[in-house]
Amino acid sequence: MNKFAETTLSSKTVYKGKIFDITDNEIALSDGLKRHREIIHHPGGVVILAQKDNGNILLVKQYRYAVKSVQTELPAGRLEKGEDPLFAAQRELKEETGYTAKNWKSLGHIFTTFGICDEKLYLFQATDLTFDKPDPDEGEILDYFELPLSNVYKLIKNGTINDAKTICTIMRAFGLNEQD
Repeated sequence: MNKFAETTLSSKTVYKGKIFDITDNEIALSDGLKRHREIIHHPGGVVILAQKDNGNILLVKQYRYAVKSVQTELPAGRLEKGEDPLFAAQRELKEETGYTAKNWKSLGHIFTTFGICDEKLYLFQATDLTFDKPDPDEGEILDYFELPLSNVYKLIKNGTINDAKTICTIMRAFGLNEQD
């Protein structure tokens, strides 16, 4: 028997929301002990590292109500039910920055908080950009801007960028090559 196995004995939806649901799950550990796991079920999302021909990275600033502050991050957005992640990334880049990209590269995926949530974010790098005009969702208030990669690293290092999905995407694309 796998010592890491956890078997679901029962699952009950305790909250059904517009964006996510929460279930209370009774599970059995491999040693026979029973426990409860409360899980947030989220449709997932996309994160886009859009890089202009001059090497600059597109970023957005927006107010994040949960942490009551303006945050600097890469363009990103939630997947619609059944939506292809690449299509969602293309849609979100256009909505938030006005840019479209000819070249798309998958950088894999990350789980945001897998101890309590099944949210899976698909990471993309977009290049060969063309500007049209932003088309944000209703109620989405943000500013987009661009910075050289070295400045993005400085914002990560000094704590201006605290967004985990942004930091992970930058690391997947560039690693520590320009950390200082």
